[in-house]
Amino acid sequence: MFYKGKASKGTVNKSGGKQALPGAQGCEVQTGGALATTETCKAGGLNPQTHATRRLAQSLSGMFMALCLSFATFSAAADTIRIGVIASYSGPYADYGRQFDSGIELYLKEHGGKLAGQDVEIVRKDTAGPAPDLARRYAQELITRDKVQFLAGLDFSPNAYAVARVATQARIPTIVMNAASSAITASSPYVARVAFTVQQVSAPMAQWALRNGITQAYTVVADYASGIDAETAFSQTFTAGGGTIVGAVRTPMNSPDFSAYVQRIKDEKPQAVFIFFPSGVQPPAFLKAFEERGLAAEGIRLIATGEATDDSYLQATGDVALGLITSHHYSYAHPSAKNQQFVADFQREFGKSMRPSYFAVAAYDGMAALDSALHKTGGNPDGGQIMQALAGLQLESPRGPIQIDASTRDIVQNVYIRRVERVDGELVNVEFDQFDAVRDPGKP
Repeated sequence: MFYKGKASKGTVNKSGGKQALPGAQGCEVQTGGALATTETCKAGGLNPQTHATRRLAQSLSGMFMALCLSFATFSAAADTIRIGVIASYSGPYADYGRQFDSGIELYLKEHGGKLAGQDVEIVRKDTAGPAPDLARRYAQELITRDKVQFLAGLDFSPNAYAVARVATQARIPTIVMNAASSAITASSPYVARVAFTVQQVSAPMAQWALRNGITQAYTVVADYASGIDAETAFSQTFTAGGGTIVGAVRTPMNSPDFSAYVQRIKDEKPQAVFIFFPSGVQPPAFLKAFEERGLAAEGIRLIATGEATDDSYLQATGDVALGLITSHHYSYAHPSAKNQQFVADFQREFGKSMRPSYFAVAAYDGMAALDSALHKTGGNPDGGQIMQALAGLQLESPRGPIQIDASTRDIVQNVYIRRVERVDGELVNVEFDQFDAVRDPGKP
């Protein structure tokens, strides 16, 4: 296994021809003796110089390009599996890409750098956060220039939606390792998710709250697809169980100042506040504002999804997180033997200064899923065959048993209720309750 290029700029592999998606400038696909462009496709005795042929090729360009891309991808993959990882490697979310890389590297190291007996090459692209247009362009470059057979990573939902269209056109299997908006897998038949959905972890939090005497709640979420999913799942589950939503607010993605929102909540005096923000800068900022405004002293409880206490950031968040109850699919402190081995191996490879987070676990499981699928196809990375092999796949993950739903291509897994505690001098998410085999409630 080896990485190509810098995180922000993948290098070009010269071993094959060129590839591009329909509509790309100067695009062409070359493999063996067949050449396809947006206007012509030369194969056998077809003469691309005739006017009729050009018109025919133009009208069928999408179909020709998909077929040629599929053939070129398989031809180029004979000896090396190439995976394009689109993620954040710089900026405030740089830890996301670092965790992806660590999970991928650990799995491949444990398997001799191979998937299904084939060498693996990773080509990274840096979006530095939510940047759908950039993610789409990177996906096109990875397929057409770097000749990857798979796309992976995808930390933000807007990026995943943008890449899904490219995956569909090129018939490239795409493994979502974090982006958590429910509809992502429905946006392309070539997308499977090994991470989680926000609705999948938000609905159990509402169920737990109702079981524990909370009947009034105020919701605060980041204003983007995943935040809206969190609000929807929590509110629908909570009200269906007899609870009341007394207020709701969506906050800008680029604003870490929550003082005005928190004061508004304090004035409303709900029993509890449910929050969702992406891991990183925003959760600690909200927790600090919540403490400074004295909401806990007023008897207002705070509950959240696990992004609020992401293991990567929990130590830095500090004591303001103590006692916070969250729902999520993975904790560094998950007590299974497989997770204990995973953590030990992770720390041996990368040191104890970086904890494995749910990003690393999803990347690790993503490699395991591709490995299993490629074994089933005899090493053939054909998009249709790989997606069929992924359908219904079951694995034992460091987080517990997981399955890729055969009909939705989405993850089915346990969701754990955790409390932040100090254990052996460290802040950790200690699991104390769970919901088994949870499916995404946003799908039928």
